[in-house]
Amino acid sequence: MAVKRRKKKGGSPMPAQSAGLLRFFEEETEGIKMRPELLVAFTVGLIIVAVIIQLQAVGVLHF
Repeated sequence: MAVKRRKKKGGSPMPAQSAGLLRFFEEETEGIKMRPELLVAFTVGLIIVAVIIQLQAVGVLHF
């Protein structure tokens, strides 16, 4: 079920919103927190492993 959150009082007024898109990036989401550098390194590593496996399957690399 959705949890209702109370709006903060006493803040400055929000600028005009277009279908709530401005507020979307202000909300804190739950989940795994990763640094962008680590995510890019993991992705590049995964691509390299996939290419090596593909080259081995084709017969270019022999292990």
